[in-house]
Amino acid sequence: MSALSTPSGESPRRELGAFLRSRRERLKPNDVGLPEAPGRRTPGLRRAEVAELAGISVSWYTWLEQGRVRTSEQVLRAVSRVLRLDAAETAHVMSFVEEGRPPADAPTWVSRNLLSLVQAIAPHPAVVLDPHWDLLAWNAGYAALLTDPARLHPKQRNLLWLVFRWPPARTLLADWEQEARALLGQFRSRAARRPDDPRFAELIGELLSDGDAARWYERRETAGFEPSVRRFRHPAVGELRLRYVKLAAVDEPGHHLLAYLPDDQDSGDALRRLQASE
Repeated sequence: MSALSTPSGESPRRELGAFLRSRRERLKPNDVGLPEAPGRRTPGLRRAEVAELAGISVSWYTWLEQGRVRTSEQVLRAVSRVLRLDAAETAHVMSFVEEGRPPADAPTWVSRNLLSLVQAIAPHPAVVLDPHWDLLAWNAGYAALLTDPARLHPKQRNLLWLVFRWPPARTLLADWEQEARALLGQFRSRAARRPDDPRFAELIGELLSDGDAARWYERRETAGFEPSVRRFRHPAVGELRLRYVKLAAVDEPGHHLLAYLPDDQDSGDALRRLQASE
């Protein structure tokens, strides 16, 4: 399987092993306090070096990269430290611990209470996403800020599709590349744990037809969600600074509410003008 293949059919263990190998190969011996040997041919660290620093056997680490064994949280944390993984990468690795798997299914419906909340937040944009980041419900503020998902084909009502395959996104999002890479990294972490999920495979296939997404996906970039301020350049109301808030729906496992709240008075006024113009 090439780096650009979808994870459909590939076991989570193999996906984890491939990720660890990619991070091992980006390190140099002096990054972890080892001397540089002349004539060294191995890209990055050797498996034996990682195993020794993590306190495990070479055979076990080799099997881990090959996707042949299950392992403990303790071992994965030790390997993560040796490979100098950042917080998002460590969280990605730890998500492969068996107990940390996401639920197999999520409701395909949105409750009346959650739908009422989404509508009540307007004019602040809000949307409900399922585990695939498909858009299940949205309000008028969201439709005015981006586009009305009701006008899209059902398969295109997806946050990643909007960011990568909906052309206006690249000018609407002032920091498009930064935002797109972060979202793709978050998405990859989730999709890697559901290799047999046909919707994930379908979305990845669509995303990989975009050159930027394919390049970043090949690098196995991962990211964790972080509250942030997003800058929009809207053709109707100009620049907006909106805080990106994500909430889990406890009574609807797998669903999340995303809301965009104004970061300043001008942005709040712009949101009201934007919805009034619809």
